Amino acid sequence: FQAEDGIRDLVRSRGLGDVYKRQGISGDMTLGALLDTGLPLADLQRALNGLRLSGWRLNVSRVTKQGIAGTQVKVEVDESSDLPHRHLDDILNLLAGSDLEETIRQRAAAVFKRLAVAEAAVHGTDISHVHFHEVGAIDSIVDIVGAVAGLHLLGIERIVASPLPLGHGFVSAAHGLLPVPAPAVLRLLAERNFPVRDRDVAGELVTPTGAALLAELADSVGAFPPMTLHATGFGAGQRDMPYPNLLRLVLGESNEAPTAAAGPAAAYQVERLQLLETNIDDMNPEILGYVSQRLFEAGALDVWLTPIYMKKGRPATLLSVLSQLDRADRLIELILLETTSLGVRRQEVERLCLPRAMEQVETPWGPVRVKVAHLPDGQRKAAPEHEDCRALALAHGVPLRERYEAARRAYTRLTDCSTDSERRLPPPG
Repeated sequence: FQAEDGIRDLVRSRGLGDVYKRQGISGDMTLGALLDTGLPLADLQRALNGLRLSGWRLNVSRVTKQGIAGTQVKVEVDESSDLPHRHLDDILNLLAGSDLEETIRQRAAAVFKRLAVAEAAVHGTDISHVHFHEVGAIDSIVDIVGAVAGLHLLGIERIVASPLPLGHGFVSAAHGLLPVPAPAVLRLLAERNFPVRDRDVAGELVTPTGAALLAELADSVGAFPPMTLHATGFGAGQRDMPYPNLLRLVLGESNEAPTAAAGPAAAYQVERLQLLETNIDDMNPEILGYVSQRLFEAGALDVWLTPIYMKKGRPATLLSVLSQLDRADRLIELILLETTSLGVRRQEVERLCLPRAMEQVETPWGPVRVKVAHLPDGQRKAAPEHEDCRALALAHGVPLRERYEAARRAYTRLTDCSTDSERRLPPPG
């Protein structure tokens, strides 16, 4: 086992930055994945020495999990050197007094602060009184700081995480037995609206340390981003499981078109969604409108009906529902409950959409919200909100189309004034 210095140089010279994490995640698995991908062990050790924290050492080994080789990292701690627990202030003071680079110090502090907020909410206390038991121990401090330092040393600019698998059962902690997933893990993931999926495994697949790292450092969650692959590695967990207990990290150079001229708003937003479909040929069509409304109320992103012909030339309706990953199961239950269908097809799809924001304009009849999307070339397009226009049309007894046009004109005047104001600004100085 020897890391290649060339990987680090390649990252810095080519601007690589997309990282894709799969399976569960913990702090030590993250360290192993970074080393296995090409982070020099000497560089990681040198950075961690900046903590000025004694009584620990890294034990790095090459192991195999279900036939796949990976790097396993254990932070071995002298029993006499650690404290039973630390508060957030203790850890922040440790970081402030360290020799770590400022970027590493700040990002590591942000991870601990995010974790403290979650732990405080779970235990009903203030963040200043949270006792970092397991996470305040030396090994967990080394895991978090080492993960932040490793990402920085590799020059990684963007982190994309896959949906996380969650196990079940209980895990022993300082507070006693805790349910799996741990309460702090779920709160950390919920703060970022992380998509998760069930894996029928007894045990902890995502630790609070791993959840805190992703909640603070991941830029997005979804499918592999478009990129040119350059390196990959596996960080091995401590336990053996029915499947490879490995964290996979993929390093690549983004293939997305440069958008510097148009600004950051011009980049596409990529979402992983579920497309649910079923064919219906034996139900009163009057019910379909009701079902569509129920699906929207239950959180469907879109619902549409397509006339089709099934076997023996029977006319039928294809019911299609677009859903976020975490709402798909509920929508499937609703389809099976409210229709005569006996089954639903599901597939994961990728949706690319323009960044958008909601603005409000004033019309002679009242305010109207306008959805504004940013095109890749820097231009914008606006669409008045239907419900706002409809409410004004009914309230004033005027055609709906006129309310739409009034909102569009108001938005055009607003943007023209903003542009003119920018043009009239005097030069700096």
